[in-house]
Amino acid sequence: MLRALALNCTLSPSPAPSSTALLNSQVLDALSALGVEGEQVRVVDHDVRPGVLADMGDGDEWPKLRQKVLDADILVLGTPTWMGHMSSVAQRVLERLDAELSETDDDGRPILAGKVAVVAVVGNEDGAHAIIADAFQGLNDVGYTIPAQGSVYWNGEAMQTVDYRDLSETPEKVASTTETLAQNAAHLAALLGEHAYPAPQD
Repeated sequence: MLRALALNCTLSPSPAPSSTALLNSQVLDALSALGVEGEQVRVVDHDVRPGVLADMGDGDEWPKLRQKVLDADILVLGTPTWMGHMSSVAQRVLERLDAELSETDDDGRPILAGKVAVVAVVGNEDGAHAIIADAFQGLNDVGYTIPAQGSVYWNGEAMQTVDYRDLSETPEKVASTTETLAQNAAHLAALLGEHAYPAPQD
């Protein structure tokens, strides 16, 4: 069975409501309908230290999140939009993933090669496309493969206070995009699970 991990990069600790949590949950529900087991983690609930090592020591809680990342076939990176950018929590996740550049499997492949990543963004300001582009670049750099149409976002009206979680129903376009994202991510993860990238040549 394929496994998905959704990292919620909201700035708000639990139990505060989170629009990112809602969109992440919808992505996980769409993946579940395709037989993918999923889990969501709110990163800010954990003491993830700044740095680019797998373990920054002194109580750093990234190592236990890192193990969840390594165990998942599909990573869902969910972030709100703040001042047109991904949250600082999402940026920290990408920085911590940088440590995986030096990790390889027994055949010399990057340890994250063969895994799939998708991105979910919410916000009531512009920035989703730029956030997705930045996130895709970082995730691909460390080894993730990005599926076709591997993102979903919701932008509310600029300079207003309505959040995604305040909507009475999910917009049809967001729902259909989420379904496409899930189908393509699950399809790609299954293919990569059966057909690994070639090992580097000496």
